[in-house]
Amino acid sequence: MPEARPPVWVGHISLRTRSMDDSAAFMERIGMRGVFRGDEVVIFELRGGTHLVVINDADSTPGEAGFDLMVEDIDAAHADYAEAGEVSEIERGNIHDAFVVTEPGGNTIVVNSSHVTDLPV
Repeated sequence: MPEARPPVWVGHISLRTRSMDDSAAFMERIGMRGVFRGDEVVIFELRGGTHLVVINDADSTPGEAGFDLMVEDIDAAHADYAEAGEVSEIERGNIHDAFVVTEPGGNTIVVNSSHVTDLPV
């Protein structure tokens, strides 16, 4: 029987922002754990060991993040994230329910409900 945990995962994802302090505070507010803070980079740990590298970039243009987030309780996350940033309505889907949150730097991040299981496929 295969191991319950896959042997690979995403190591690093990144987000460029013109509002480093506000974007970093937002990431902490929604539950990411800070592991490094420098003048130009702040690194956060997510579940599974993935690191989000937030990069200070005054010339960046806000847009869609190149990643999405997954949460256990989409309704609770929606309510919580609405206190920290601008959120869309939750769209109910066949695989995921999802909403979009706009972080203080203007970037949009899709937040999905979880379908993670401990069972092998």
